[in-house]
Amino acid sequence: MNPGIKNTGLFFGSFNPVHQGHLGIAEYLLNHEGLGEIWFVVSPKNPLKDNKLLANPAQRFDMVKLATASRPAMKTCDLEFSMPRPSYTIDTLKLLGEKYPERDFFLIIGSDNLEEFSLWKNHEQILTDYKILVYPRSRKFTTPFDHFPNVRITQAPLIDISSTLIRQRLKEKKDVSHLLPAEVHRYIIQNALYGA
Repeated sequence: MNPGIKNTGLFFGSFNPVHQGHLGIAEYLLNHEGLGEIWFVVSPKNPLKDNKLLANPAQRFDMVKLATASRPAMKTCDLEFSMPRPSYTIDTLKLLGEKYPERDFFLIIGSDNLEEFSLWKNHEQILTDYKILVYPRSRKFTTPFDHFPNVRITQAPLIDISSTLIRQRLKEKKDVSHLLPAEVHRYIIQNALYGA
């Protein structure tokens, strides 16, 4: 850690929708990995995902903003909204580094993302130039990137919640209130998102 540099975690995602699992991981990393802040970077379009089931970017950003409003160390970032789509993590990292040279950025990803990291644009440069904090998505996993010097496999708790599960339960008219921040749950119901 560099003294005088604000250690900032970058939690990229579609957040479709943001849920208690995302917030739990962020809280753990703030408390155990020396981060001063975590920025939720809302991606309008993920080049590696089917985007047909996405709520629109403004709605997903609004939900993250609602979820983090009472958590001062968590911020929302819409930088990718003004970038060409699909947006690529390496381009966002470079732009954030130019805009905020006083910050030391850490990329936060799930172990499932690390498993397919070779598909990411300029993944070798990310591995070389940026610190990467990995949270587990399964009990056991191995990837070709586990032992890279800039990759740290964290002891974050395994949280069995996914946005896919939440969308499916909403479509089936099942209760998801325990899986979401109350403000986000209200927003989804009020805006009839995901078949709610």
